Formats: sequence, structure tokens, C-alpha cells
Amino acid sequence: MDLGLSDRVFVVTAASAGLGRASADQLVAEGARVVLVARRAEALADAVHRLGPERAVALAGDLSDHCTAPAAADLALATFGRLDGALISVGGPPRGAVLDTTDEQWRQAFNSVFLAGLRVARAVVAGATSPVALAWVLSSSAKTPLPSMALSNGLRPGLAVLIKQLADELGPSGGRVVGLLPGTVATERVAHLYDQSPDPAAARAIAEASIPLGRLGEPAEFARVATFLLSPAASYVTGSMVAVDGGAMRPL
Repeated sequence: MDLGLSDRVFVVTAASAGLGRASADQLVAEGARVVLVARRAEALADAVHRLGPERAVALAGDLSDHCTAPAAADLALATFGRLDGALISVGGPPRGAVLDTTDEQWRQAFNSVFLAGLRVARAVVAGATSPVALAWVLSSSAKTPLPSMALSNGLRPGLAVLIKQLADELGPSGGRVVGLLPGTVATERVAHLYDQSPDPAAARAIAEASIPLGRLGEPAEFARVATFLLSPAASYVTGSMVAVDGGAMRPL
């Protein structure tokens, strides 16, 4: 299938590793060009070298800075002359119980998880040169709570509803917005969460046992779904929450 991505341009955030990096790789493999945004300049430079400067450009910055998202959109236009959409990923907040999470931790998480993604969406929609396609990386916590993940459980469902509203608002102009709900994918962040457990190997084994496919996902498996949903081949998909979780989530 030709996804119709040749020379389309996407901002990809959290692009130095994990799901963002894998999605950037897949978008370029399908003919797109990307603006990679993350805090780690060295990792971004490595990604641009591997993808090729004719296909990728990097912006080292923190999305909690109000200037980063508009700068990424401007860089896409200045470098490639167009902007078609974004993969919006902001990483995940730390573990914590509801009553043990302080007001300051809630404020920090709201800025880094909620507002940061919204800033990217706002900047990309404003700069888009065609009907925009946005894919927002959320979590299975958008539909069902995760143990000891109060910050994620509190913020992700709100973002999912926001995506539905944004899809309504962009639909008349041909714009599309989807939410992606990754399950347990073998990324650096997931490895870090396991390392915080008393027995990391046992924690991973328990997670695998809860997944119908019997294993963790690979970043490339997530990336293929994200790339399809951003492409014109998915032109009638908008406002949807798409699970990429090996069947782990039980809600419909």
C-alpha cells in the first residue's frame, strides 16, 4: 500500500528515543520528512545523521518552554517549505499515589504532559500548509487507571476528550486528530519503570503475562500504526483512540 507520505513534513516530538524516534524512522522510510524535537541534542544529531539531512532536521528544546513548539513549526517551513502534521509525544510523568502527589507535582505534570502537547498542536495547526494530521501519543491510562500512576491517570483521559473536541473543530477543513494508546512497549522509559521495582525481571514477567500476545511490544510496531494514521491512507479516521497494546486493555 502506498501511504501517500512522499515529501510530507511532520514535527515529531520526544524524538530522541523510544516511540518518537521509532515513528520518525518509519515516517522517513515511507518518504516523509521530519523535524525532530527533544531535549537531548546529541541523540538528535545522531538521528539526523542516520536519517539524512535531506530528510530530517533537529531542534533541541524543552516543550515546557513556550517558544519550542512555534520554533519547530517555523523550522519545518524554513527547511522544507511545508508542514503537514505532527506526532505529539511528551513522555510520561513519574509514578505516585493519588494522596502522596503534591500540588507542585500536579502543576509540573500538567505543564509537561498536557500543556506541552497542546502547544505543539496549536503551533502545527497554525503553520500547516495542508489539512493537518495530528497523532497524539497518550497511554492506556486514558481508558483505564494504571496502578501507582496517579499523574498519568489524572491527565491522560482529559487529553483524550480534548482530542475528540479538536477533531470536531478541525474536521470541516479536512484536518484529522487521533489518539494513540500504547500498552507496554519495550522503550527506555518502560525499562526505567521496571528498574524502580524491587525485582525488575519479575515485574516484566508479570506485565507479559497480562498481555494476550504474551510479550511486550516493540517501538517499530507502534511506529507503523502511527505512520499509517498520519498518512492520507487513513483519511477517514479522526477523533479515534487507537490501542497499540497487544490486546492488554479490557475496555472496548
